[in-house]
Amino acid sequence: MFQIMVVDDDKNTRMLLKAVLEAENYTVFTAENGEDALSVMDANHIDLVVLDIMMPRMDGYTFTKALRESNNNLPILMVSAKQLPSDKKHGFLVGTDDYMTKPIDEEEMLWRIKALLRRARIASERRIVVGNVILDYDSLTVSRNGEVQELPQKEFMLLYKLLSYPGKIFTRIQLMDEIWGADSETGWETVTVHVGRLRKRFDGWDEFEIVSVRGLGYKAVKKV
Repeated sequence: MFQIMVVDDDKNTRMLLKAVLEAENYTVFTAENGEDALSVMDANHIDLVVLDIMMPRMDGYTFTKALRESNNNLPILMVSAKQLPSDKKHGFLVGTDDYMTKPIDEEEMLWRIKALLRRARIASERRIVVGNVILDYDSLTVSRNGEVQELPQKEFMLLYKLLSYPGKIFTRIQLMDEIWGADSETGWETVTVHVGRLRKRFDGWDEFEIVSVRGLGYKAVKKV
């Protein structure tokens, strides 16, 4: 069971979010500010933080910066009444993973939390499971029912990236920058070539598909 900490100096907000999250079977801890939150983390394992920004003693920006500077990659969802683009930019620059503005859409918040927890699990386990298919980042292998394929590094990283965010559209340039590097002299056409190789390699594997989105790029679709 995932353990989530809600950090907000408003008691009513803390209690509301606690109730919403507990209804989804999360274990919830609460704190009034960043300093109290750090104390909670010292005594308990926390999987994700829902974090206000404007708080006394230690605000959300300072709390997030402190975690990132200590190499703590705990997923953080900032939830704040601060709505200016500069506020959001500051949040992402200090290291938040996602940002929502108040008043909170509770259903949207739950979707975002589930996505953050899924990505954090993928990052820590370094593997993706899609039905009977397992992508193992450390060995660059894709296996299913005893069949194991070891992929060239770029092919594996491309597939791993797409399946880490199923349904999300990535442009060819985005994929080039992330996998080949922004300074690469290779043209974006190489992404198309690698997608073609992956499709041929996994032809007949019904668990997932790489879909072309006309004029945009590619996305992975899970079918299980």
